[in-house]
Amino acid sequence: QVELQESGPGLVKPSQTLSLTCSVSGGSITTNYYYWSWIRQSPGKGLEWMGTIGYSGSTYYSPSLKSRTSIFRDTSKNQFTLELNSVTPEDTAVYYCARGRDPSVDFGSWGQGTQVTVSS
Repeated sequence: QVELQESGPGLVKPSQTLSLTCSVSGGSITTNYYYWSWIRQSPGKGLEWMGTIGYSGSTYYSPSLKSRTSIFRDTSKNQFTLELNSVTPEDTAVYYCARGRDPSVDFGSWGQGTQVTVSS
């Protein structure tokens, strides 16, 4: 059974870069046909897909966040990382990593989520 665990700072200052890592156990991030995503939920809002990195390393980004988002992976550590730059308080959210079979629409397995607050 795959398990995902988010890690990173809980507080980021405005204009800085938010960096979160998802550590995966029970399955390889290079296994064919699995996609690894970042999703967030801001206070009072629904879930927002941010981006995905696929088993081959291909990346897919939400158009609304593409200019500020980067997702990359470390296959030796079985981890993938989200970077979101130029953050504002509107980026305050619970951030989740997830695994699915289709980028941006399928998220069958989730991490527990991590709260990130953007504040000076």
